Amino acid sequence: MGGDFGPEVTVPASLQCLATNSKLSLIMVGDEVILNELLSQALIDYQDRLSIQHASQRVEMDESPVKALKNKKDSSMRVAINLVRDGRADACVSAGNTGALMATARFVLKMIPQIDRPAIISTLPSIYGHTHALDLGANVDCTAEHLYQFALMGEEVVKAVENIDSPKVGLLNIGEEDVKGNELVKAAAKLLEKSQLNYIGYVEGDSLNAGAEKVDLIVTDGFVGNVALKSIEGAAKMIGTSLKEAFSKNIFTKLAGLMVYPVLKSFKKRIDPRLYNGASLLGLRGLVIKSHGGTDVLGFETAIRLAEVEVEKDVTGKIIKKFEAIAAEMEDA
Repeated sequence: MGGDFGPEVTVPASLQCLATNSKLSLIMVGDEVILNELLSQALIDYQDRLSIQHASQRVEMDESPVKALKNKKDSSMRVAINLVRDGRADACVSAGNTGALMATARFVLKMIPQIDRPAIISTLPSIYGHTHALDLGANVDCTAEHLYQFALMGEEVVKAVENIDSPKVGLLNIGEEDVKGNELVKAAAKLLEKSQLNYIGYVEGDSLNAGAEKVDLIVTDGFVGNVALKSIEGAAKMIGTSLKEAFSKNIFTKLAGLMVYPVLKSFKKRIDPRLYNGASLLGLRGLVIKSHGGTDVLGFETAIRLAEVEVEKDVTGKIIKKFEAIAAEMEDA
């Protein structure tokens, strides 16, 4: 029920995923009156793989996370996360209020031992495919230890999803030289240098879109990560709008646009944020995927498919095993 458009987007996206993946089962959580009306035929067509779980409340996009956690115990968001906790669902996908989703998921699912804070990881379009980055907004204030934990979690995601044995990990900084950066970044770098990660050192902002040829995973705090993410999204929109305006000025530019249309279409697809929609909330004892609230059907479909992949690859289980091994090593030391 969340996001800017609610069932108008989530329902058709879900049905498209069901139609293209015969192994997928979905529980649609929300107002059963609304959902029954929208899913009447689909409930027959996918009777073994589609069901509705009623929730009498919904969390508004501008609602306080604290109030949502306290007063919306039967919200679609809370009920969906409860299904993951109870083992009835392998993952929760939501386009709802980010703060409320994070607070509710942390309260219901709890944190994996040895991990202090959850982090948001997603992929960014780049010159050579895409790059993974975290944290993209969950934690404004971080310690060096937090960044170290983010790197460990992110490595497991990249290894599982991209099938890379030793992902290249970089720490976002204002320069690649050792003398640059604030105390947080310098302290985090020391921890990463001592780790068993394939740490390549500092990377600058342009590396976010440089691609896997240089770095597979970029680590930063949530404040910097979110600003970087929104800047990239804004730049992509500006480029798209500027190109559209340039080719719409007169009959000659429109003719030129028709000639290069295949190239423009390919370029648009390459940087289309909908094809990179969906961010994982790492560090929890269950899989939760956050979709952009303003996305359309294609974007929400992408978020569901991300959940499918991370469930299949058992990303949460791999992170748990990673930190269990670290705890065992600390005990033996």
